[in-house]
Amino acid sequence: MSIHRRNNIRVTGRDSGRTIVLAHGFGCDQNMWRLVEPALAKDFRVVLFDYVGAGRSDVSAWREERYSSLDGYARDVVEVCEELDLRDAVLVGHSVSAMAGVLAGAAAPERIGSLVMVCPSPYYIDEDGYRGGFSAEDIDELLESLESNYLGWSATMAPVIMGNPDRPELGEELTNSFCATDPDIARVFARTTFLSDSRKDLAGVTVPTLILECEQDAIAPPEVGAYVHSAIPGSELVTLAATGHCPQLSAPEATASAISAFVADLDR
Repeated sequence: MSIHRRNNIRVTGRDSGRTIVLAHGFGCDQNMWRLVEPALAKDFRVVLFDYVGAGRSDVSAWREERYSSLDGYARDVVEVCEELDLRDAVLVGHSVSAMAGVLAGAAAPERIGSLVMVCPSPYYIDEDGYRGGFSAEDIDELLESLESNYLGWSATMAPVIMGNPDRPELGEELTNSFCATDPDIARVFARTTFLSDSRKDLAGVTVPTLILECEQDAIAPPEVGAYVHSAIPGSELVTLAATGHCPQLSAPEATASAISAFVADLDR
């Protein structure tokens, strides 16, 4: 099967520029980057794709056994990079894709030379000495609600995830994105997202890494950004003047500017 078609790969921007791969999060697709991509494309080569099961990917290629762990999503990232024969690319991962990017970078270090983690969380559940933002009971209730009534869950949770209640159109867009996802696929991706514990993987990151967080984020609170920053040696933490879990939609100019500055510095 063609990886190009399977993952709906699209390449824009300058062929001579450093390559940036944009990886979307749970319940989304590459369209979530549409406000950031044009700014990046002015100076860089930009690769967009959909995980199998999302957007315009080939859904027939989806297998629960593969996508029940973050390794499956990391394999998608690696196979996209291999398809395009990318070298030393910058992997920009939003939310759960930040952790998939960590795994992809470890699996194919020659393909991925640096990371940008947008609102990352290695683990969502609070433990002694660690704040993920949710209790175990919270996550259980979230997943039970999602599995019993996915469309209702989407309509309720998407505005919370997006934040910015004064801009309801953003919450509506995320709701529509969630609702466009097959509920069975969303159920598996949600469990993978909210139950995975990637904390131990962070210490293995040795490439230049930028962590972008928002001032207020109901999904990844500031303590999580601080944890990721402290766990990755030499990483840079930038707090965007933005709220919510999707700054590529709520604050696209600031998001694109931070990514561009980081990538430009790689060649200095």
